[in-house]
Amino acid sequence: MLPGANLRDVNHSGSGSTPANHNHSVMMSTREKEKYIENFNFPFCDESSKYEKVAKIGQGTFGEVFKARDKSNPKKFVAMKKVLMDNEKEGFPITALREIRILQLLKHENVVHLIEICRTKASQHNRYRSMFYLVFEFCEHDLAGLLSNVNVKFNLGEIKKVMQQLLNGLYYIHSNKILHRDMKAANVLITKNGVLKLADFGLARAFSTNKNGQPNRFTNRVVTLWYRPPELLLGERNYGPPVDLWGAGCIMAEMWTRSPIMQGNSEQQQLTLISQLCGSITPTVWPGVENLELYKKMDLPQQQKRKVKERLKPYMKDPYALDLLDKLLVLDPSKRHDADSALNHDFFWTDPMPCDLGKMLAQHSQSMFEFLAPPRRPTNMRAHHTMAAARPTSSAVQDGGYQDRVF
Repeated sequence: MLPGANLRDVNHSGSGSTPANHNHSVMMSTREKEKYIENFNFPFCDESSKYEKVAKIGQGTFGEVFKARDKSNPKKFVAMKKVLMDNEKEGFPITALREIRILQLLKHENVVHLIEICRTKASQHNRYRSMFYLVFEFCEHDLAGLLSNVNVKFNLGEIKKVMQQLLNGLYYIHSNKILHRDMKAANVLITKNGVLKLADFGLARAFSTNKNGQPNRFTNRVVTLWYRPPELLLGERNYGPPVDLWGAGCIMAEMWTRSPIMQGNSEQQQLTLISQLCGSITPTVWPGVENLELYKKMDLPQQQKRKVKERLKPYMKDPYALDLLDKLLVLDPSKRHDADSALNHDFFWTDPMPCDLGKMLAQHSQSMFEFLAPPRRPTNMRAHHTMAAARPTSSAVQDGGYQDRVF
């Protein structure tokens, strides 16, 4: 029984006890139940006390993340993500179970590695409810933290390496039928040796192409607003890998602009910013868009020309980079490049070739995380963007009244 599971479960030693043989049935007093829970041994779930927390490195809708040291091996660090149990009357949060299941399935160099799940001991101090932590390999930086530091300079070969690893990670998860659904710079981790890891699978889910031609009915309340693709903003519920590739495009542009390129503060404003950059959303460029639930309900700017290359050229001098970005930020998801096409793009196969990030990162001994960084200044991509104050969260959780803390 999980500590925190319902104490009723421990009441009867046998369901067949009748008043006649009642003296054989062991009724536990509250103290005995507490003692039972306190001494209960979980053979496959270690106690979290084997790690010593060193610093808090993240805070969001998902709870807190800590850097911690393995007491048995003081040189080894891990990241501990606390499982939010506040809303659970009993049992274990289904969202955390989904994340754990997905992370156990995925084993790839460019996907964060889940080492184990551990727990605090159930005792009087925590009302006999254990706390649980997901324990991950420790990565020194996240991409948002690196980009917010003006002293971190990526050359073109290094930017290519970041994007190549990011797309490799996406190619792998999509091949395994998993959607990430929260692509953003803060969810891209980078180790001090320059290995990139996709992280935070809290909103991820498995997808399948339906056998009987029935469309999927996934929620469209996912993906942090600034990285949310137009199909989700227009209410699409039958979506797939292209939602993650739009996010990859937003992250790619950010490698040069150093700040999110479309910072809307509402779904309506986000669609306006997308139209101003990628052109008007019409059935001509995107056949079938008129059937999406919110197409008629949103105010979609008309007569907007597509200006992806033109607007980003001052930042991204490389013509191949501009071309790949143009193919990722395509309005119609069916025409957007997938991870495989993107990895085969000339951007990755022309000089300078993708090159190791280790040397550049070795010059920075401090860890850089979005949580610890001052808020990034908006780029001059558009005056609009300065209106965006707090970093938005993925609205799956935003609607629940949480807000990402901004530091």
